[in-house]
Amino acid sequence: MSPETLSRRTLLFVNAAHALDHFVLLIYPTAVIAIAAQTNLSYAELIGLATGAFVAFGLCSLPMGWLSDRFGRRNMLAVFFIGYGLSCLGVASADRPAAFAGWLLVLGVASAIYHPVGSTMLVSHARQLGRDLGVNAVWGNLGAASAAGVTALIAANFGWRLAFVLPGIVCLVLGVAFIALVPGDRNPSANRSGKSTLIPVKRPKALLGIFAVAVIAGGMTFNISTIALPKVIDERLGLDLPLALIGSVATLVFVFGAATQWLMGRLVDRYTLPSLFVGLALFQPLGLALAATTTGVPLLIGLVMTMAAIYGQV
Repeated sequence: MSPETLSRRTLLFVNAAHALDHFVLLIYPTAVIAIAAQTNLSYAELIGLATGAFVAFGLCSLPMGWLSDRFGRRNMLAVFFIGYGLSCLGVASADRPAAFAGWLLVLGVASAIYHPVGSTMLVSHARQLGRDLGVNAVWGNLGAASAAGVTALIAANFGWRLAFVLPGIVCLVLGVAFIALVPGDRNPSANRSGKSTLIPVKRPKALLGIFAVAVIAGGMTFNISTIALPKVIDERLGLDLPLALIGSVATLVFVFGAATQWLMGRLVDRYTLPSLFVGLALFQPLGLALAATTTGVPLLIGLVMTMAAIYGQV
């Protein structure tokens, strides 16, 4: 297999993995509405069971990066596909709070594999790094944006368990295909040309601190918003919407966020990064304030503003 063919094939699987990484992690926040309707547990009790998954998604990134250095990126991405698929099937089989919490934790650990492994593989196999990074981001955004709508549609028509089973099967099939079609780790980065552009700054430590605070705040806001968004729409939109429409509205909010990220990619060639970043950082609290103090259409506008600011910063 030529290096060019291997790189194209690898990037296709890396992009698919990025979409699945965000899609699968956001199944439960929508499915939990249907689960609550079929059990004696409240939404608050059920959503709390996912805490371990989202904590593991962040904390386990470091050990997953170490494991990829030890056992190979290709092998770890295969573990991601297979582990994600099995954990989806495990959540679908759960019928007790402990089972939900346990399988969701396994799902969170599996989800942590992608970013340290997939991002490294992307950079190693990219031929045009900026373009390939942008394409990869689009795949991830589509996964996150479509999760609520697709999950709600499946859960409303076929039950919440199938909303986990189908993505689980997709993950397993892709895992088997990845193992069969991608023979092993290569390092084609030596063939990749291109120079990095450095922007000199006068006070790098202060700038690093500002960015750290903004990234932490934005990350917390993003995770809280994405997890709670379907329930917020259900309770505060002011309309008695069926589950399928709740998911569709949530997906629409995410689509606006993804569109803003595309727009920022265009504007970054015209304006300086600090000016764009500060503008989005100021835009975000305005959206949060509007969403927190209103209902109905103004609530949706506030949610769209918030997601647009968060995705734009990314």
